[in-house]
Amino acid sequence: NELERQSALLKGEHSGTICISTLDSIETETALSLPVVLRSFSDKFPNVHIKLIIRTPAEQLNGVLNNHIDLAIGSYNSRVHNIISEPLYREQHWLYCSDLHPMFFSRHLDKELISQCPLVTRSYWNTSDLRRRGFSKGSATVETVDAQLLLILSGKYIGYLPEHYAWPWIKENRLRVLLPNEFGFQSPFSAICKRGRSNEPYLKEFRNLLKKNTVARPKWSE
Repeated sequence: NELERQSALLKGEHSGTICISTLDSIETETALSLPVVLRSFSDKFPNVHIKLIIRTPAEQLNGVLNNHIDLAIGSYNSRVHNIISEPLYREQHWLYCSDLHPMFFSRHLDKELISQCPLVTRSYWNTSDLRRRGFSKGSATVETVDAQLLLILSGKYIGYLPEHYAWPWIKENRLRVLLPNEFGFQSPFSAICKRGRSNEPYLKEFRNLLKKNTVARPKWSE
């Protein structure tokens, strides 16, 4: 794909394939107008084939390093050598229970009691991530936010969800936020690409469009 792109650019043409990766549930994020970005990119490069894939943060990093992914949008715990990271926005997360969970109708919520409840966690969260959020371990593991929501809705687990993703369920009174001042946090999202590739025309344009269509949020005070 890279050889095809470079050959086309030398000829003054714009063709080939660009592979973009995001995390799941990003479609409801209001801080980033990704559909607008994709539309604008396609308008400028109508002959470039867009490959849009959903991957975990670890898969994104490996894909960028191996040139299988040209640009990824996600949240990463640490810096990686040979990766350029450009901050975009911070995604708000709250701790939720469903209307089938015993705490849903509780008038007085206790932090210690909540921290002992069965928690559904994501496979790419490590022990330090959980401890930082007040939990010693998870009782169920998922790969996607969709799967996490299903387990929370079962009433057997509590769990974190992005605010923008959980909002429709909040409006229907199916989810409740648990002690936001104690358990809320923000996850920083960035656009990453491999070092040495950031000025390639397609990547440069996509990065510029991301910056133009991102609204930064203030940091949540945990």
